[in-house]
Amino acid sequence: MILKALRKNGILTVNYLEDGLLQTCKGYLYNLNLFEQTLFLKDEHQKTFSIRLSRIKGIY
Repeated sequence: MILKALRKNGILTVNYLEDGLLQTCKGYLYNLNLFEQTLFLKDEHQKTFSIRLSRIKGIY
C-alpha cells in the first residue's frame, strides 16, 4: 500500500508515529533509502524530513 502511494507525482501527506504521537508531514518525495528503510520528504520551504518506514501509518 505504501509503495503504491509513492508512485504518484506531487505532494504526499504522510501520517507517522513519533514519540508515541501521530504526526503529519506534507511534501515531495526526495529520496527513498530501502537499505536504511528511510523515506525523505522535502516540503515547500525546502526543509528535508526523514521518516522511518516502520513508523508510517498512511500515505495519501
